[in-house]
Amino acid sequence: MTVDAPISTDYTANELMVIEASRHINDGDMVLAGTGMPLIAITLAQKSHAPHLCAVVETGIIDPELLPSPVSVSDPRIQYRAVKLGSLRDALACVLQRGMIDIGMIGGAQIDQFANVNSTVIGDYAAPRVRFPGSGGANDVASHSRRLLIITRHEKRRFPERVDYITSPGYIDGPDGRRKAGLPTPQQDITIVTDLCVMEIDKGVGRLKVAALMPGVTLDRVLDNTLFKPLVAERLAQVEPPSEEYIRILREEVDPQRVYFRGAGEG
Repeated sequence: MTVDAPISTDYTANELMVIEASRHINDGDMVLAGTGMPLIAITLAQKSHAPHLCAVVETGIIDPELLPSPVSVSDPRIQYRAVKLGSLRDALACVLQRGMIDIGMIGGAQIDQFANVNSTVIGDYAAPRVRFPGSGGANDVASHSRRLLIITRHEKRRFPERVDYITSPGYIDGPDGRRKAGLPTPQQDITIVTDLCVMEIDKGVGRLKVAALMPGVTLDRVLDNTLFKPLVAERLAQVEPPSEEYIRILREEVDPQRVYFRGAGEG
């Protein structure tokens, strides 16, 4: 189904962030994600323009019909009509590490100029200021997916010049970083969708490039909220506002109880 409807003027930055992320998913893609905004983006894509995508959840659930609004990768709502209710081994070893995942989707506490992701610690590893849950399956997703799609809020603290710890590899330290590390996808496509912009990896230099701005957002605002100096596309695009139909699907079919989008659509 192609969503083609009048443009909406009633949406939040978080809603557009998830909608834009879903646009990067094609019908028929095999997509792996954990819980949170990545899972919401997959659900939106499945209920709109990509009904034949195959969702793989890191806990081993394969190709479910996604119901609203799962709060974890073990939520029974994420198991509905699945082709297989498997294990972590099924998702990460039998599917992901065999090179079958078209798009891997993750989040993270920090993302640096090389698209490395930190979800482990802030500060020194031995005595961190903050300790996070860690990798889960995120390292596997970043290492083995053909494409990596990251969704995150755009704040200075999230975009340092170098992450405090590499939980999930981007291009590590430059264009040959992945190859030197022996990763199976040395020229991986990486896209980061934030509430301010879309960034993509420039494979030639192994660094992030601002490719598009969200409506009403200036490049200066993006740069002011980024602690490294990203590359900038010669022809900087603007992300299309969502259609009214996308907003309806997101609010009525994907997250009707406002688990992820509190206050959206309430005037």
